[in-house]
Amino acid sequence: MTKPRVSAFSDLTFQPRFEYGDQAQAAQICGTDDLVALGAGFGRMTNARFPWTISYDEVLLVVEGELTVHTADGALTAGPKDTIFLPKGTALEYEAQDALIFYAIHPANWAET
Repeated sequence: MTKPRVSAFSDLTFQPRFEYGDQAQAAQICGTDDLVALGAGFGRMTNARFPWTISYDEVLLVVEGELTVHTADGALTAGPKDTIFLPKGTALEYEAQDALIFYAIHPANWAET
């Protein structure tokens, strides 16, 4: 069973994300390794503009910078302390010059389902 814990931001290790590793890196806080349904962590986007279709419900909180998510319903732009909600199945394109975001996704095991 996973126990409660604190994750210090200074201890997190950011790893390249998928084929867009030059544009997006992520540091996981919780997820499938913890055998829980919620995935969460931080993402860092630099000179980023790439497509994605999400297979999970997602909430993004912009910590620093600005993030724009382009969807079929229009562009969603968020700055520090703003959030973006994206339902499962949303086709999108992320865009950011220099942004630090916090993300929460459900289910964490989306790649296995």
